[in-house]
Amino acid sequence: MGLDATPVDLGRYGVWLRQQDLDEDVAAEVERLGFGTLWLGGSPSADLEPVATALAATSRLAVATGIVNIWAESAEEVAEAYGRLESAYPGRFLLGIGAGHREVDGPEAATPLRGMRDYLDVLDRAGVPADRRVLAALGPRMLELSAERTAGAHPYLVNPAHTRMARGVLGDGPLLAPEHKLVLGADPEVTRRQAREGMSFYLGIHNYAANLERLGFSEADLADGGSDALIDDLVAQGGPEEVAAVLHTHLDAGADHVVAQPLPGECGLLGTLARLAPALIT
Repeated sequence: MGLDATPVDLGRYGVWLRQQDLDEDVAAEVERLGFGTLWLGGSPSADLEPVATALAATSRLAVATGIVNIWAESAEEVAEAYGRLESAYPGRFLLGIGAGHREVDGPEAATPLRGMRDYLDVLDRAGVPADRRVLAALGPRMLELSAERTAGAHPYLVNPAHTRMARGVLGDGPLLAPEHKLVLGADPEVTRRQAREGMSFYLGIHNYAANLERLGFSEADLADGGSDALIDDLVAQGGPEEVAAVLHTHLDAGADHVVAQPLPGECGLLGTLARLAPALIT
C-alpha cells in the first residue's frame, strides 16, 4: 500500500518513545534490534534537536516525530530545522505534526483542521515536501487532509478497527502508520494494571475519548481508568509472541507500518524491545 508514499524507508515496525527517554545509546539499540523507525513523542521542540541526536547516533534508522504540536512550535522554525536535518542526514527524517488537545493547548486547538491547513501552507512555502510529512489523524476529516496534503497518517491510541476504518478513508496510496501500546508480562492482572497506569492521561482528553466512542466504546468504558475491554483492546499484553500477533493485526487491517510503544513493565524499555524484536521482526 503506502510505504512508497514517502521516500523515507520506515520498515514495517517502528518504536515510539518519549523524547525524554532518548539518548544516543537508546537510538543505537533500536537500530541494532532491527526496528525501521524511531518515533519521538512528547511534542519535540521546533529545533528538532532530539531528532538530530537520534540520527547522529545511528547510520540507517529512520527518525520521525510523533508529533510536533502545531500550536506550540513555529512552522517556519520547524521548516528550517527540517532543512538542516535533510542536509546532514538525507532521506532519514519524517516530520509528523499534530493539532494537540484543547485541554492542554487552549481554545485554538478547538479548530484543528483550520490550524493544520494554515500550518501546512507555511511548510509548503518553506519547501518541506508533502511526502516528507504525516499528520496525527484520527477522525475522517483529518485523515482526508493527511491524504491530500501529506504522505499519510500517524494515528495514535488506536486499535485495528480504527486502522481498518482509516484505510477505507485514505484509500490505497497514502501511508498509514498507527501506534499501539504494549506491556510484556506473564501475569494478566499485573500487565493490565501496568497498562491502565500507562493509559491514565489519555482517557480524559476530548479528541481521544471522542475517537474511542466512534469505535464503539461507551462512557462507562472510559470511566475509572478504563474498562478491562478498552485497556485490553488498546494495549497489547502477554509474551513477545502474543504482543507481536496483536501488532501484526494492524497490518492485516491495512496499516503499512506499525509503531510499537512499550509502557513501563517488568523489564524496562530496552529489555522490552530486546524481547519483542525476535518475535516481531523476521
